[in-house]
Amino acid sequence: MDRYRGDVLAPGWRKAHLKKTRDVPVAKDLVIECGDFCGAVVGWENGLVVLEDRKGKRRSFPFGPGFLLEGEPVALRAPLRTQAGSKYTASGSLKTGAPEKARVALPSRIYVEGRHDAELVEKVWGEDLRYVGVVVEYLGGIDDLPAVVAEFAPEPGRRLGVLVDHLVPGSKESRIAQQVVAAGYGEVVLVTGHDFIDIWQAIKPERIGRRAWPTVPRDKDFKKGTLEALGLPHKDQADIARAWRSMLGRVRSWQDLEPQLNQRMEVLIDFVTQDHLEQD
Repeated sequence: MDRYRGDVLAPGWRKAHLKKTRDVPVAKDLVIECGDFCGAVVGWENGLVVLEDRKGKRRSFPFGPGFLLEGEPVALRAPLRTQAGSKYTASGSLKTGAPEKARVALPSRIYVEGRHDAELVEKVWGEDLRYVGVVVEYLGGIDDLPAVVAEFAPEPGRRLGVLVDHLVPGSKESRIAQQVVAAGYGEVVLVTGHDFIDIWQAIKPERIGRRAWPTVPRDKDFKKGTLEALGLPHKDQADIARAWRSMLGRVRSWQDLEPQLNQRMEVLIDFVTQDHLEQD
């Protein structure tokens, strides 16, 4: 190899030896490396791609550069949306001209309680969240919230918004939310929520062909009890997953959701972006 071939001072000489990163749309079963983790794509949501390795361990990574595909550097991108011609996003925001690129993720985050919550938020507010650069992550359960807040270490410019199920006076959820405020995070953490037992109830019952969601006794698992009352299979997690995919598929926009959830999400988005907007 001739180290001195060509003009060494020509534009781009500093990066000439580097491999160029190419954009690759994400797809199921794509085998990707990121750092010390290698796995197949099993899904993506809220600006994150989920990889699963050979042992079944899963990790999530943000879309963008930093991945290797067959040893070559790539930047993973969300698949192109096929919905064309609409003037509004699913959340009701007005689209202005051609689609804009997603912003670099802000330090601030929104956490939601549960995978179904995250999937519903992505479907309705995903386009808006990518535009403002807010990543949504999900809590495994409300009991994890104090530890999550402490680890996140929120501060001005690095806010944390949390959407909680069944946030009603006297509930466990409300007591944990009060603990977070009492810990001194009140100005940089906003814990808000709806009073539905589960995010399923935030979907208008008309979308599943009902006038109201069925009432489930407290001693029954809510999801299984709901499916049982609806006359649907409810034996195991696979039945729950199939039912949820059907419900989520019937949600087209914010108009298919209860106003309470719409209002809470808009408040959270405003809260976590306010420092950024002030800097702009």
